[in-house]
Amino acid sequence: MAYCMRVLHRQGSWLLALEIQQRCFHVSPLAAAASKVAMSKFDKDAPLPYEKLSKTLEVVKKRLNRPLTLSEKVLYSHLDEPATQEIERGKSYLRLRPDRVAMQDATAQMAMLQFISSGLPRVAVPSTIHCDHLIEAQIGGTKDLARAKDINEEVYKFLASAGAKYGVGFWKPGSGIIHQIILENYAFPGLLMIGTDSHTPNGGGLGCLCIGVGGADAVDVMANIPWELKCPKVIGVKLTGKLSGWTSPKDVILKVAGILTVKGGTGAIVEYHGPGVDSISCTGMATICNMGAEIGATTSLFPYNSRMRDYLKATRRDDIASEADKYAKSLLTADANAPYDQVIELDLNTLEPHINGPFTPDLAHPISKVGKTAEEKGWPLDIKVGLIGSCTNSSYEDMGRCASIVKQALKHGLKSKIPFNVTPGSEQVRATIERDGIAETLREFGGTVLANACGPCIGQWDRKDVKKGEKNTIVTSYNRNFTGRNDANPATHAFVTSPELVTALSIAGTLNFDPTKDKLKGKDGKEFLLDSPYGDELPSKGFDPGEDTYTAPPADGSSLKVDVDSKSQRLQLLEPFDVWDGKDLTDLTILIKVKGKCTTDHISAAGPWLKYRGHLDNISNNMFIGATNYENNEMNKIRNQQTNEWGTVPDVARAYKKAGIKWVAVGDENYGEGSSREHAALEPRHLGGRAIIVKSFARIHETNLKKQGLLPLTFANPSDYDKIQPNDKISLLDLKNLAPGKPVKAEIKHKDGKVESISLNHTMNEQQIEWFRAGSALNRMKQIAAGK
Repeated sequence: MAYCMRVLHRQGSWLLALEIQQRCFHVSPLAAAASKVAMSKFDKDAPLPYEKLSKTLEVVKKRLNRPLTLSEKVLYSHLDEPATQEIERGKSYLRLRPDRVAMQDATAQMAMLQFISSGLPRVAVPSTIHCDHLIEAQIGGTKDLARAKDINEEVYKFLASAGAKYGVGFWKPGSGIIHQIILENYAFPGLLMIGTDSHTPNGGGLGCLCIGVGGADAVDVMANIPWELKCPKVIGVKLTGKLSGWTSPKDVILKVAGILTVKGGTGAIVEYHGPGVDSISCTGMATICNMGAEIGATTSLFPYNSRMRDYLKATRRDDIASEADKYAKSLLTADANAPYDQVIELDLNTLEPHINGPFTPDLAHPISKVGKTAEEKGWPLDIKVGLIGSCTNSSYEDMGRCASIVKQALKHGLKSKIPFNVTPGSEQVRATIERDGIAETLREFGGTVLANACGPCIGQWDRKDVKKGEKNTIVTSYNRNFTGRNDANPATHAFVTSPELVTALSIAGTLNFDPTKDKLKGKDGKEFLLDSPYGDELPSKGFDPGEDTYTAPPADGSSLKVDVDSKSQRLQLLEPFDVWDGKDLTDLTILIKVKGKCTTDHISAAGPWLKYRGHLDNISNNMFIGATNYENNEMNKIRNQQTNEWGTVPDVARAYKKAGIKWVAVGDENYGEGSSREHAALEPRHLGGRAIIVKSFARIHETNLKKQGLLPLTFANPSDYDKIQPNDKISLLDLKNLAPGKPVKAEIKHKDGKVESISLNHTMNEQQIEWFRAGSALNRMKQIAAGK
């Protein structure tokens, strides 16, 4: 024993030390079997799956006979049929068995409504609902939370009762943001989780593969149906050097976003590795993985290391850390010489702090250049509001580093020049920063501590300081800055950066300030340079859990009822979509030809529309209202091809539906990027859409369209987009022979009678084609259950 301890002490490599430790402290198979560790304190009957995953992985390794990346190890160890499934990156479809499901309240409504429609009695895997999206930032945390509970009472009751009946854990409003709750309670190295939110990849900071999906995918997993994912490619990001000074984990992903752009990660997992990894905290790694959604990546992750181990211990999961130690090399680290499809190298020693935007998260600027660029581009230099927090940057460390900057400003008699809003990531973070005086420091600076919720990051912000259409600049530590995203004002220039830079820029009040070299003038008139920020990675006194906000489902909820009032304006039970009639889709009217960027925010706006997420017909009144119409360069104004009159997109779509006119929408590149919201697929299907034809799709949205029985098609020749005029008719032919890999023949019939033939590609496999034929994946699930 003494020898083992001496060897451990001498080793410089943490991973090597673990390997020796495992040999020195061998546990017999019988003892190991008797001490099963639960996945979380809330899932006592669900043990960590490491033993099972290791066995599955051995089967795959023998088959592939090559080194595996970390993401491949975690993903392939969750294969449903490891001995027989085809495994080819970028080509084959994997059938997977995720360990758990997480849903936020806005998407959980539709997910639970779909699960209710399935007729199944209880979820098959550990699942949770998190109330974080429906709380609007208006005055401050306490009052805003009380207001949200009152306004959303019907929805919260529905979600709580549905969770109780079907075995889903319920995190009450005020608990915190879904991704922070997952990190604190449910994430563990090697986990495969799906979540109905695009920033689910946040869990990659704790060595998990956490993947954002639509609600229909969540229903599959909760129904014990293998979940299908196109086998991702793997992009390796090798980190060398060490973070220091003003450079933060956020700058890593801001730089990567600038390199890969908003679609550069599509169809791939981003896997971070290299010696630079160990200079990043666990929550810092989560920040990087969280914003990987902005480059279109399937998900992102880091290898298990001592920083993750420390976080597990700090969140009272020592037993999980001990189990993870045993599998650190075999399961939770990439093999030597594992092949990546692409490799990006970043030297953290030379990485400069960044600020990205406006209007897109991949427009990257080093802080030293953003002021000059803003002047050249005519962006407003004066900053109106600074906002820190959100699911991306709301950890204890983030808040502490911001407080260290604030203390310097206060020492020189300075406060924030502008409104400064703070969003704690969870009740645990809120309670801990209150106990440790960090929250009070931020308030003294002029900050308003908002509720533990998404708030302004997703447009839940009752902003009063500027009028709609007024050109202005805000800086945030959020992840997404599409036009109108935060405040519904298309003239707001939103920039995303680290919380530290938001804080520094809030002191200066201008984009033309670089805290690494520019001085501030104190109240006494003397100039001073801010020291680089510092904050404890983890609280020295441990985390304060705060209020208990979790409700566990009963062991048997079969006798419980979930009532939905037929007169409700917030909730509506689903009616099945119509089944395909077996005929070609001929002479489809073009509802809208979209010009330029079309995110899920453009297709189904958030903000005030969030309250209708459980009522498909009502929320369909926001369909495409943010998309730019090719015909007139205007939003929410299209020509009714039947009457030749102009109207709003939803109104024209409803007129077509009433008249029995089937329609198609045409779009540009990376169509459907952004949030995972499946309403952007449900609404077109509900209002009579049959196909979406674009240059390229974002991953989650393409899957969502397939699930709802819509045909997601891409131009074989992207320039064919230019051939289509808004008053054309489009026919999709030979659909009875629709097959994987076989292009769809289409005809464009122009108003002058001229007909052009084009070819359209698709990525549907046999199962997804069955969804189209059945009218939706949910319809197909019912057919299978009925033996059809």
